[in-house]
Amino acid sequence: MNSTNPNQNFGQYGAATGVPVAQGFQHQPRLGDWSSGLCDCFSDCSSCCLTCWCPCVTFGRVAEIADQGYTSCGTAGVLYCLLAAVTGCTFCYSCFYRTKMRQQFKLEESPCCDCLVHFCCESCALCQEYRELQSRGFDMSIGWHGNVERRNREVAMGAVPPYVEGGMKR
Repeated sequence: MNSTNPNQNFGQYGAATGVPVAQGFQHQPRLGDWSSGLCDCFSDCSSCCLTCWCPCVTFGRVAEIADQGYTSCGTAGVLYCLLAAVTGCTFCYSCFYRTKMRQQFKLEESPCCDCLVHFCCESCALCQEYRELQSRGFDMSIGWHGNVERRNREVAMGAVPPYVEGGMKR
């Protein structure tokens, strides 16, 4: 782990605490496997609709988590919109974050290389990445920093003995 950035690997350690938080994940897929397929878009209709009508929001949320908070959801989303408006080509930008996410979670490059996945099916790729992060316990609506705070609270709560109303009795 990089000692200059305590948030370097969110999947293993909480921010600045160094306390393992992996037990908080909802789903731990086998190493290398995506939690869902590229074409499983309708398994989560809400993220599918979000991606269909506002891909910049889906991309922004994925980018913020993949970038571990260095890029905000808003910044990434606006850049995505600008690229779409000016060039009509967003796959070069979005495939970079797929690669980053794949490396962080040690996921397979499937069904083909990241740029080709985004070039051929941008919406499906964004949906798959969104579902993957959700399956790993991320609340996509609160962003990176919100997830770090939530995990730190969970760890802190687990370290404190439970409150027993009225005190302990024999």
